Amino acid sequence: MSKVYTIAVLVGSLRKESINRKVALALAELAPATLTLNIVEIGDLPLYNEDIDGASPPAAYSTFRQQVRSSDAVLFVTPEYNRSVPAPLKNAIDVGSRPYGQSAYSGKPGAIISVSPGAIGGFGANHHLRQSLVFLDVPCMQQPEAYLGGAGSVFDEAGKVSEKTRPFLQAFIDAYGKWVEKQLG
Repeated sequence: MSKVYTIAVLVGSLRKESINRKVALALAELAPATLTLNIVEIGDLPLYNEDIDGASPPAAYSTFRQQVRSSDAVLFVTPEYNRSVPAPLKNAIDVGSRPYGQSAYSGKPGAIISVSPGAIGGFGANHHLRQSLVFLDVPCMQQPEAYLGGAGSVFDEAGKVSEKTRPFLQAFIDAYGKWVEKQLG
């Protein structure tokens, strides 16, 4: 029997009905049996400030760090804001990477899917995030790259992943499952 890996999913958009959140939920449904995807909420994290991250860090910092630390791997689902990741996602990266030398992300296999209504599917955010992951010691799945453009047509009228998009998402999450197993197995 295969091991089941727990995946911390960080969604860069805070809107409850965001397309990125819907994609994350769709990936959880499509995930192979070896993966359990759990969205780790980032919206309540105070902006990272070393002055408040001492002996008694905010509870939100501690909870977030523990959720990431207790996961086997991490998956980022993000829109693109100004050719980069949204501020809440960058803040979550900063919170999870501190205190220095105690990063909750270190060594966890990662992957990125960027989702955008634009034609290039959040290419800038995807690659900008990869730069941070190199520093954080998160080995990032290189292939398949996942840029989901035209995100307004990802879901049908019933709210289900469109037949056009489903194979793309399935191939991505299946490859990520194999990537996680290869890194941790």
